Amino acid sequence: MPYTKILLTFLFICLAGTHSPAMSAQDASTSEHPLPSKPKVIFFDVNETLLDLEAMRQSVGAALGGRNDLLPLWFSTMLHYSLVDTVTERYHHFGEIGVNALLMVAKINNIPLTAADAKQAIITPLQSLPPHPDVKEGLQRLKDQGYTLVSLTNSSNKGVQTQFENAGLTQFFDKRLSIEDIQTYKPHISAYTWAAKEMNIDPQDALMVAAHGWDTAGAKAAGMQAIFVARPGKVTYPLAIPANGTVSTITQLADMLEALD
Repeated sequence: MPYTKILLTFLFICLAGTHSPAMSAQDASTSEHPLPSKPKVIFFDVNETLLDLEAMRQSVGAALGGRNDLLPLWFSTMLHYSLVDTVTERYHHFGEIGVNALLMVAKINNIPLTAADAKQAIITPLQSLPPHPDVKEGLQRLKDQGYTLVSLTNSSNKGVQTQFENAGLTQFFDKRLSIEDIQTYKPHISAYTWAAKEMNIDPQDALMVAAHGWDTAGAKAAGMQAIFVARPGKVTYPLAIPANGTVSTITQLADMLEALD
């Protein structure tokens, strides 16, 4: 058999193997699906989804000697080790993990950084982050539509309370939920099923709104509906169950849900 024909046959076999009939259409699809029903409760992630992290990015970048290129590595390291805590059945506050993740990134890149300076770079700006410009209007419109709004975050209960008070968001939310209460970080499925149970609803009656692909992935795996907020630099995870839709702002989310009425 000629070499070219052998190569084409091999490629066909390999490609055919990536389309196993055991894979569901939902898992294989990269398209987004409309909301199947009107949610009873809308859960919101907080940092980046509602609050603008730019001030903290500047502070953390300065702590790393101006190495702003290391910020994505710091955030992914923080998320990585929060999940290490979860799978090893340990727990530390998200802020504590963030400080130690920053120390790890600094050490890898030979940047002098003390634990006190790392904490100052993260915790101080984190407490007073402003909301994105679209957030208050979008949340008010959702409240006016009669939705129950709940925050669901990896941050501590006290931390989110302080953030909401400083950002002027407290009045929009019916309840604040933190994984601190169960010591299991998102995107573990149990974090979402716990949140739904706390609100006395089934997961399919909940809508998770987040600017992180890992967050919408966890919510969908738990049986929730999910909307991805495409904040700058954020994308969904291609191998996850697709979110039900994508918006750029919370006001666009309000438009989408208003159309369900």
